[in-house]
Amino acid sequence: MNIIIGGGKYGCYAVEHLRQKSKGFVVVDTDPNCLAVRRFGLAASRQSPSNGEHFVQGDLSTVLDLIEKLKPEYVFPTAPVHIAADLAKIKFALDPWTEAINAILPKLPEVVVLAAGKGKLVTSFNRDKSCVEKCSMPPICPSTHMRKPCTMTELIRFASPDAFILISHSMAPGMGALKGSELLDFFNWARQREKFVVATTCDCHGVLDAFQKRI
Repeated sequence: MNIIIGGGKYGCYAVEHLRQKSKGFVVVDTDPNCLAVRRFGLAASRQSPSNGEHFVQGDLSTVLDLIEKLKPEYVFPTAPVHIAADLAKIKFALDPWTEAINAILPKLPEVVVLAAGKGKLVTSFNRDKSCVEKCSMPPICPSTHMRKPCTMTELIRFASPDAFILISHSMAPGMGALKGSELLDFFNWARQREKFVVATTCDCHGVLDAFQKRI
């Protein structure tokens, strides 16, 4: 099974991709009449589905429960949030660890920093332009026409070597997904730490959150 977080435009792209691969999936959205339900006629499921195509009404707490029960092959984070960090905040009692971000910032070139503060850092090799839809992430960015010196994953690994880095694996142009096993590994890793940094990266972009557990 695979989990698609969000039943909007990009969630529909994920449904189409998984249907082409004959892969089972469950779409999770707070709206029972979301675009994916209307477009694909997905049946609502109140139990943990084990195969086929399903819709579950719920939020990220529901997603967390499904990840731990289903142990999905992939999780498609189509909602515009840092899924790994937000799931960690549900699972653990966390506060921002601002000092960690302050330590990481000097190791990054200013031109890749989109936003920083309150324990969060957002980076991109395409900081000032809009990305091409369904981009295949070529070495030369089609928006900036600049060659990337390395992948963002490599850059973040250099800037924050102790962070847990989740890779957004390219499933199709413009579509990334997290491996379910890697998310579960992250939860187990974070459980053993009082302070930690988690990042999600692809070749072009990255987002980091730094946390400390409440005492």
